[in-house]
Amino acid sequence: MHAMLYACSCIRCLLRIVRPRPDGAAAGPGNGTATQPRGRMESFLFQATLYLTAMVVAVPVATRLGLGSVLGYLLIGLLIGPLLGLAGSEMRDLQHIAEFGVVMMLFLIGLEMEPRALWAMRNKLIGLGGLQIVLTMALIALIVLAMGQSWRIALALGMVLSLSSTAIVLQTLTEKRLMQTAGGRSGFAVLLTQDIAVIPMLALMPLLALPGARAVARAENDSGAATRFIADLPAWGVTLVTLAAVVAVIAGGHYLIRPLFRFVHSARLREINTALALAIVVGIASLMTLVGLSPALGTFLAGVVLADSEFRHELESDIEPFKGLLLGLFFITVGAGMNFAPFLVNPANIIALVLALVALKAGVLYLLGWLFGLRGQDRWLLTMGLAQAGEFGFVLISFALGQRILPEALAQKVLLIVALSMLATPLLFIAQGWLARRLTPPGAAGEPDAIDDRHPIIIAGVGRFGQTVNRMVSMSGFKTTMLDNDLKTIQLMRKFGFKAYFGDPTRHDLLASAGIQTASVLVVCLDDQGATNRLVAYARRIRPDLHIIARARDRVHVFELHRLGADDIVREMFDSSLRAGRYVLENVGLSEFEAAEATRIYSRFDREGLRDLAQVWKPGVPIEDNADYMELSRTLNRGLENALLERETKPPAAAPATQPATPPASE
Repeated sequence: MHAMLYACSCIRCLLRIVRPRPDGAAAGPGNGTATQPRGRMESFLFQATLYLTAMVVAVPVATRLGLGSVLGYLLIGLLIGPLLGLAGSEMRDLQHIAEFGVVMMLFLIGLEMEPRALWAMRNKLIGLGGLQIVLTMALIALIVLAMGQSWRIALALGMVLSLSSTAIVLQTLTEKRLMQTAGGRSGFAVLLTQDIAVIPMLALMPLLALPGARAVARAENDSGAATRFIADLPAWGVTLVTLAAVVAVIAGGHYLIRPLFRFVHSARLREINTALALAIVVGIASLMTLVGLSPALGTFLAGVVLADSEFRHELESDIEPFKGLLLGLFFITVGAGMNFAPFLVNPANIIALVLALVALKAGVLYLLGWLFGLRGQDRWLLTMGLAQAGEFGFVLISFALGQRILPEALAQKVLLIVALSMLATPLLFIAQGWLARRLTPPGAAGEPDAIDDRHPIIIAGVGRFGQTVNRMVSMSGFKTTMLDNDLKTIQLMRKFGFKAYFGDPTRHDLLASAGIQTASVLVVCLDDQGATNRLVAYARRIRPDLHIIARARDRVHVFELHRLGADDIVREMFDSSLRAGRYVLENVGLSEFEAAEATRIYSRFDREGLRDLAQVWKPGVPIEDNADYMELSRTLNRGLENALLERETKPPAAAPATQPATPPASE
């Protein structure tokens, strides 16, 4: 520990030597005012290089460690600020610029919230999500009041700490393939409600400030004559101007922005489309600031209005890079501006507060999961997955500081609590798995169905892939036994008249009940790559004579399944990609016969080449690091290119009319 602190001290001293002086003065005599612009430019370039390099290095490392991008930004901010002391007086200005990333993020959230989809989710959004926010806010506010703080501070802290980390939780649920579970969908509904609730929270924050503090904040944020003119209006005039601004945003989204986009799109210049997207966001934010509303509120409303427009995806692609950079910079400045003095003075107190926050939020979530019918692992997933504070807490704390609602010392303490609770998210998910295994009563997670008949064909997994296989086989007159651990999918299949059984297809007892010992064919159609590998390995071990057909995600998965003993391996996107390629060739000048011939040649070469590549593939070694694999791949690509070019030089009559060869084991 002492060695680490000494190293950080040395690095800090070195960087202070090479860092340009903020006033523009160089290290030497005779420097006048003419050198100041150059010095400012050098300082700006140094800071830009520092922050961009930090983003490029820290975020991939944090993602690989399973921490997520938000924690990566916070950690690099901590390194730049409290540890190395590289954050100077420019930090406050940078944070004001970076806060615009929050405005852009709320605009993109609005674009994702199509009104019809929100209406379909109304029960969970209003019920589960709404109750979570209200109950958590109320409990935290009561505790803060009991600690002697004012009701304004108590309500502000209740809003700040009632939110969870959308970025970290959604990323973790996706990586662990838990998004489609009942607990995952409920967690998503709560997070979506919290994202929507940020808008009224930002609008309510200024009302919590004391009149004197509000006047100081308004004076500091005064942007000119127009702001002073609105501030001088009577109350009814301010109300009318505010309503007019909101109506203007909604009406402009409906009637002005769409024809404007069509006009700009006719120029067919990508940079003009990007400029228009930025102009929309900046213009709406300026209008909202002018009338005294949160700029996030206006951009969110505009996003919702444009959610069902034909330009939605283009707006997302234009704004997303700017949002990502500015939001990342915002989290870096939050980390760099943190004050660790409260933690160093009394670390036990800060840790106890973090644990108390997690316990309180987990208790509320567990109660709501029980009330809304979640059972077993799904209830624990909701409980532990959303028990931390969230990144919007940083936004609200920053806003509350600007409005003089929270004292500086208290805000710094709350920032530490929010950041530490987010850092604990991976531990919360580990605890969720442990608690789900230890405390879930038998049968709460759903007992598998009793299988009352056995057929020669077993289909494991009845998602989109498995359903297509089953329909083709069963409608050809053959009986199948379908297994899946998604109860809703099983119930849907039964409504369409297909008999399917609920249960984990990788369980040995369930496979025995389904007749694995007497079956002729096993079709593995699972989404989970690890579960597919385990099922293929087990089936081959107990039934060397069983014909196994397995779904593969990609080429590496093909090689894995080949070694595990699968007979036929089907890449899930291969055939559909070939059809798309054939349609492209037909529409750029080739006849249907020529396009079909090119498709046949490509398919044959690719499948034969896949067999050759399987011989040089090495488990656990990335293919780009396998020299033999890369060399053989380049050789095969040249052979495929020559074969396709040779076909183009032949007249159509000379094209081979023979049937394609028998396909190899891997497709």
